[in-house]
Amino acid sequence: MDGKLKIEEVEGVEAPPRARVDTEEAPQERRRDYLDGFLAAKPEGMAAGQPGGATYDAIIDALKDIFDPEIPVNIYDLGLIYGVEVTEDGHAVVTMTLTTPHCPVAESMPMEVELRVGAVPGVGTVDVNLVWDPPWDPMKMSDEARLELGML
Repeated sequence: MDGKLKIEEVEGVEAPPRARVDTEEAPQERRRDYLDGFLAAKPEGMAAGQPGGATYDAIIDALKDIFDPEIPVNIYDLGLIYGVEVTEDGHAVVTMTLTTPHCPVAESMPMEVELRVGAVPGVGTVDVNLVWDPPWDPMKMSDEARLELGML
């Protein structure tokens, strides 16, 4: 070609064939999608105290109900919870820190954590370990917390 387009005029275009559904045949049973249930199911053998287990998730939800009095974000998203461990017999150990050692709730916050976690069904005893190493910094916050505080 020499760079020109060839234009052809037509009277009409034949319509493509339409899909047909024959309703006289017996309806076939619809196959179940192989992903049904798979995506919603929890892994087998998951203990209640392991991440993703019912007790563990309930503890995390309880921690998300506790808010720092100076910062309007829950202590879990704030990054103050360093670890949660739950034994098979329901003993929970929460390792946490505070924003500073001179935090005004340094005495009351660990007790509130102990009370809230202890109220979770399936939890027997609770130990709260308050640690200062590694020290808390704003990088430990979740993206949701940063967004809430306008830092994202």
